[in-house]
Amino acid sequence: MASTTHDTPKPFAPPAPGEKVSARTWMAVAAGMLGAFMAVLDIQITNSSLKDILGTLSATQEEGSWIATAYLVAEIIIIPMTGLMTRVFGMRAYMMGTTSLFLLCSTLCGFAWNLPSMIVFRMMQGFTGGALIPMAMTLVMAKLPASKRATGMAIFGLTATLAPSMGPTFGGYLSELYGWPSIFYINWGPGLLLIAGIALGLDKEKRQLNLLYNADWLGIAFMAVGLGSLTIFLEEGNSKDWFESSFIISFAALAIIGLLGWAVTGALRKQPFVNLGLYGQRNFFAATALSMAMGMGLYGSSFLLPLYLGQIAGYSPMQIGEVIMWAGLPQLFIMPFVAKLSSKVDNRILCTFGLLLFGGSCFMNAYMDATTGYDQLLLSQIVRALGQPFVMLTLSNFAMNGIQPKDMPSASSLINMTRNLGGSIGIALLATALTSREHFHSQRLGESVTSFAAATQERLAALTQSFLSRGFDTATASDMALKAIDGIVRREAYVMAYNDGFFLVGAVLFGCIGVLWFSDKVKAPSGGGGGAH
Repeated sequence: MASTTHDTPKPFAPPAPGEKVSARTWMAVAAGMLGAFMAVLDIQITNSSLKDILGTLSATQEEGSWIATAYLVAEIIIIPMTGLMTRVFGMRAYMMGTTSLFLLCSTLCGFAWNLPSMIVFRMMQGFTGGALIPMAMTLVMAKLPASKRATGMAIFGLTATLAPSMGPTFGGYLSELYGWPSIFYINWGPGLLLIAGIALGLDKEKRQLNLLYNADWLGIAFMAVGLGSLTIFLEEGNSKDWFESSFIISFAALAIIGLLGWAVTGALRKQPFVNLGLYGQRNFFAATALSMAMGMGLYGSSFLLPLYLGQIAGYSPMQIGEVIMWAGLPQLFIMPFVAKLSSKVDNRILCTFGLLLFGGSCFMNAYMDATTGYDQLLLSQIVRALGQPFVMLTLSNFAMNGIQPKDMPSASSLINMTRNLGGSIGIALLATALTSREHFHSQRLGESVTSFAAATQERLAALTQSFLSRGFDTATASDMALKAIDGIVRREAYVMAYNDGFFLVGAVLFGCIGVLWFSDKVKAPSGGGGGAH
C-alpha cells in the first residue's frame, strides 16, 4: 500500500501504547462512530416505511425492492475504496467531504418525485455514506493506543448491531409522526455533529492527488462490477425466480468475472487499492468468515421479525418498532462490561458465549404460532441483545489482531464489506426459504384439510352458519367459509415458514462456533502491545 510522503504525518500510525488520549481524539472517534451508525441505520430505515414511500411514488412492491438494493450496491462498492480515498484526501477532508455529500443526497431522497429519482438518490446516498462505516473502525485503530482500543471497538460494535435493530423502529416512528421524507431529513442532526467532531478532532493532512493517477483503476472497475453484480443477484434473485431469469443469470456471470478479475489484478500489483492478501492470515480469514455469518444473523433476524409481525400479527410500523427495540437497547449496558472482559478472557470463549445466546434467541423464535406477539417475543429479543455485543466486539479484535498499521484501512474495509455481503446473502437465502417453505407447508396442510375430513366439514358448517346469521345468502356464506379456511391454511403455512427461517439463522450461528476455534487465542490489549496471541 502506498505510504504518505515524508513531510506528511502518517495517518495510520497508532499512538504509543501508554499514550494518554486527548479529548480531541475521543471527539474524532465519537464522530466516526456517529457516521457508522448513521450509514448502517440508513440500510434498514426505509423498511418499515416502504409501503408509504411506494404509495407516494406510484411503484409496486417488487419495484420498491430497488430502493434498498441501490443503497446496498453503492455502499458495498465504496467500502473497499475507503483506504485509497483516505490516502488521497486525508482522513479529515475525506470524512467531512463525504458526510456533506451524504447529507445532500439524503435531502434529495426526501424530495424524490418518482421511483427512478429515488433509486438514483439512494445510490448516491450509499456511495457517500458507505465510506463512514470502515472509517469509524480505522479511526479506532489509528488514533487510539492499544490499551484503549477495546473501548473503541466496543462502541464500534454497538453501531454495527444497534443500527439494524433500531432502523425499522426509528423509521416506523418518524414516518408515522412526520411522514416518510423525515427518515431522510433526520440525518442532518448527527451529520452536522459528525462534521464538527471531525473538524475539531483531526489535524489537516496534505492531499496526495497523484495517488489517483497511479491507482489500480482496473482492479477498482473489476471490484465495482463484481460486488455490485453480486449484490443485485442476491437482492433481486428471489423476486425474479433466480436462474429462471436471464436478468439474474447475467448478473451472476458479471459477479464471477468481476470478483475473479479483482483477485487477479490485486495479486499482480505491488500496491493494490485494498490488500486482499490479508485473507491469507488465519485470524483475519476466520474473523471475516464469522463476520459474514454475523451479517446473515443480524440482517436476517431483523428482516424476518418485522415481516412476521406485519403479515401475521398485523402490527403497525410503530408497534413493530416497540418489539424490535428490545434487541437493541440492552446492548448499551452490556457493551462496556464485554469491553472489560475482552482484555482478561480468551476472546474465543466470549465469542462462543455470544453465538450461543444469539443463535439460541433465533431457536426461541422457531416455535411461534399465529398468536405470538410482543409479550411472547420479549425474552428472545433480550437474549439476542445480550449475545450480539459478545460476538461483534470479539470479531473486531480477531480481525485487527496482528494487522500492520499500513494495512488497517484495508482490514477495516474488508471486514465491513464482508459483513454487509453476509447480510445480503442472509436476506436472499431467507426470502427464498420463506417462499419455498410456505409452498411446502401449504401442500402438507392441504393434504390434511380436505373437504372429506370430518374436522374440516365441521368447521365449514360452523363458519357457513356464522355467515348466514349475518344475513348472507347460502351460496355466498358457503363461499366465504371456504375462503376463510383457505386463509387459515395459508396463515399457518407462513407461520411455519417463518419458524423454519429462524431455525436456519440459529443453525448458521451455532455452526460458526466450530469455525471460531480455528483462530488463535486473542485478548484485547489492556496495556502495551498490539494484542496478545
